[in-house]
Formats: sequence, structure tokens, C-alpha cells
Amino acid sequence: MGHRNLTRKIIYAFPEKELFTYSIGGMRTFAQMVEEIMIIAEEGMNGILTGVWNPVEGSQVMTELMEKKSKTALLKKWDEITEHINHIWPKLEPEHFMKVDKAFGAYENTNLGTIQYAYDNEIHHRAQAYVYLRALGIQPPFFWDRY
Repeated sequence: MGHRNLTRKIIYAFPEKELFTYSIGGMRTFAQMVEEIMIIAEEGMNGILTGVWNPVEGSQVMTELMEKKSKTALLKKWDEITEHINHIWPKLEPEHFMKVDKAFGAYENTNLGTIQYAYDNEIHHRAQAYVYLRALGIQPPFFWDRY
């Protein structure tokens, strides 16, 4: 949750227009990166709990959200997914973590490995957002401020 809290602060720090339009060197916008983080978090928790995995591509909810180009709507969805994670996490039994599954129908790993991938992916994209914010002349939140 600390990483989610910090990523939320990064989303909040972006000016709304640049969140959906700004990129450097052909990289995606931060909103597009956040979309990926959110799908992996939400669908990943569902997959780990149920063993039913939806592909990362093609989330209709996320497509509609990205079309709105609203930072408020993006943050609202972020918070809903955080609550979803908080709801599912206590339901996970120890055997869920070591079970080998094909995450999102494509990536065979232990569920623990998939969770670690999700953390690493979020940290990676958050680091890209730090570069974007600094290039925009905005001081990002401190990397250690996860609360």
C-alpha cells in the first residue's frame, strides 16, 4: 500500500493536461502507464484469488476512463482499486502465493512472482513519471514518502 500511496501522489502532482498528453522520447503518457498499473493490480488480485485471468489488453472500463481525460476520474478509479485490493488481500491463503499460474493468460509464474512483478512494474513507471515531472519543472514527491 505504501507504493500505491506514493504513486497516487505522483498522479496528483501532474497537471491534468500533461497527465494525458505529455511524453518524452516516444514513451507513453503517464496516464497510459497508470492505466497499465491499475489493470495489473485489479485483474491480478482477481486472478490470484480465483485462478481466472483476464488479459491485460482491452479493459472497457479503462478505455472509457482514458477517454474522459480527467485526473479526478483517474484518481477515483485508483482509490476504488486500492479498496478492492484491501478487500481481497485478507482472503488470500498461503497456498495462493506459491501456486503456479498463467497470469493474464500469458505469463507463467508463482502468484508471489506475479505480485512482485506488479510492484516492480509500478516502481518502474513511477520513476518514469519522476522524469516527466522534473522535465515539466515540477518537484515530485520524495521517493520515500509512501504514507
